[in-house]
Amino acid sequence: MKPEEIKRIISESIKGDYDTGKIPEILENEGVSYDFGKGFTEKVIGRLSGISLTMKGDAEFRRSLNFAFYRIALTGAAAIVILLISLFLMQDSFSFNSLLGIGDSVDESIVYLITGF
Repeated sequence: MKPEEIKRIISESIKGDYDTGKIPEILENEGVSYDFGKGFTEKVIGRLSGISLTMKGDAEFRRSLNFAFYRIALTGAAAIVILLISLFLMQDSFSFNSLLGIGDSVDESIVYLITGF
């Protein structure tokens, strides 16, 4: 059977113009055999059992990703604590003005500080 004929059969069966029940008969008349070889079942089962190994790998990946996230989160929390301590030492308070970097001597609104008006 020529590749063009096979492509035609496939495209017609996709469109719905072709009776797919005739395909095995046509292939058999052309001498095409689609029998499975010896050990096919064992090979398929072997491949499917290999999937469980990738699932174990996924669990291991999730565990390592979780571990990395906690390390990054703890480092970020430590950086925030160090920032708060440095703000307290420099400004002597944890007020909103000290978080923005505005000193105690400036009492104008934030709009005045940004625009100058």
